[in-house]
Parts: sequence; C-alpha cells; structure tokens
Amino acid sequence: MGSGSEKVKDPVCQMLVVPDQNAINYQDMVFAFCSQQCKDRFLANPHLYIGVPGEWAPKQEGQEVLKRRRLRLDSPLSDTDAQQVTGQLRAMMGVCAVDIAADKLTITYDLLQATAVHIEATLQRAGARLGAGWGERLRRAFVHYLEETEVAGREVQPGPHGHGGHHPG
Repeated sequence: MGSGSEKVKDPVCQMLVVPDQNAINYQDMVFAFCSQQCKDRFLANPHLYIGVPGEWAPKQEGQEVLKRRRLRLDSPLSDTDAQQVTGQLRAMMGVCAVDIAADKLTITYDLLQATAVHIEATLQRAGARLGAGWGERLRRAFVHYLEETEVAGREVQPGPHGHGGHHPG
C-alpha cells in the first residue's frame, strides 16, 4: 500500500497510522486504526466517525462524549494496587482521568473512544496481577454502579418552579 512513510488518520482517535495498520474496507473505503480498540469502536458505530453524505459525524465535528463512572469496591485497594490499576486505565485510548480513593474508583472517558466493555476488560487484565478475588470484587463494583444508577434515575427531581413531580393521588 505505498512506501510505508505515508500516514492516514485513524477515524476514531485521529492518530496518524500507516495505511495497512488494522485496516478494514468499509463501504468501498479503506480505514486504518492505531489499535484493536479503535477498530472495534469504529465497527460498532462507523457513522459516529465518518458521517453520511452531506452530514458530518460527531467525531468529524470534534465532539467528545465524556462519561464519568464511579465504582465502589467491596474493600479499598492498597496504594500499590491502586497505582497499578490507575496506570492500566490511563494507558487506554480515550481515558481522561482516573481517581482511586479508598474503595471508590472514578474514571472519566470519551465514549467515542472507549466503552465500559473496554474499561472492564482493562480492569480484568490489571486485576489478573492483583489476585485476591479481584474479578469478583470488580463484578460487585459494576453491580453496585448499576443499582446506584437505577436508584438515582428513580429519584424525584424538582420541577421548573421548585416543586416535585406528580403526586400519587
């Protein structure tokens, strides 16, 4: 595919890569990716990155979709383990911030570049080195997150005039 010195942009993260790196053909166009993670993100939702004729994609417009997830572990990580987990997460494409304080792990990431599935896989890989039932601790953290999210979604919010929503009657 050329001399090898030519570079093309990864449509997901905008990194310059050689044209045949993790390359795919999509709608008679060839796209190259810096990593399997970017390739997977593209394949899951290609039009987030390349748009359609006459309409720009969110990524082409420079948009980010920042998500913050707070996971509560059943017990605190040691400083050494927290540093290891933080390092693994910070190395991920799209991860903007990681904070581990006692039994709480907070991660901020760009949903156009990473997903909870990618984060969970990275945490599992980091946890394989931690041992001590890390996989189960992680599973519980995601269950806590889902339950807390569900509860928060059911909370009555004040209306536009400071009043609550509807009342049972």
